[in-house]
Amino acid sequence: MSTPLVVAVDGPSGSGKSSTARGVAQALGLSYLDTGAMYRAVTWAMLQQGTDLQDPASIAGAAADVRLVSGTDPQAPTIEVDGTDVSAAIRGADVTASVSPVSAVPAVRKLLVERQREIIAGATDGIVVEGRDIGSTVAPDAEVKVYLVADPQARAARRAAEEGGSDAEQTLAALARRDAIDSSRTASPLVRADDAVLVDGTHLSLDEVVEAVVGLVREVRP
Repeated sequence: MSTPLVVAVDGPSGSGKSSTARGVAQALGLSYLDTGAMYRAVTWAMLQQGTDLQDPASIAGAAADVRLVSGTDPQAPTIEVDGTDVSAAIRGADVTASVSPVSAVPAVRKLLVERQREIIAGATDGIVVEGRDIGSTVAPDAEVKVYLVADPQARAARRAAEEGGSDAEQTLAALARRDAIDSSRTASPLVRADDAVLVDGTHLSLDEVVEAVVGLVREVRP
């Protein structure tokens, strides 16, 4: 009996990871996990509590007390903090501005990586997992690994549209800052795993990107 399929989708902010991963999960009948939403949820909880986000020790202590529940239905993914659905709240500008320093704290990453691995292990029908360190750290044995990219202008335009028409230039600058933080942190930085397939979605539609990733899966699981 084959082991459950794990598909890892990594890449920088605005590259289309979430939409792609959800599309792939729906196409293949797999579960779906947005690990970035977990870091956002922890950040949201800390903002609610007034945690000092300049103090890694305070962040680490607060993270240990946050009760997260991640839904894995690709058609309606949810995330709860202490029983409250925060799926919409975690997409706010305040969380977006604060999530990188929170996610850079090694204790936070260790805690959430453990939870992510538990969710993956429990997905007996297979799962598509998206984030920044899935193929390199969270699930290094994933059967299919994808590193999704797009040029900075395309990423900024997509993220600005997602945020209701934000200024594209400001969004571009924010993405550049996020990339720098995510790529330089000491704990599981944003990196393309050695065996990850690079997919450039700059000039592709979402359906075309999903089709490309599904094709990669079909190569290993016909």
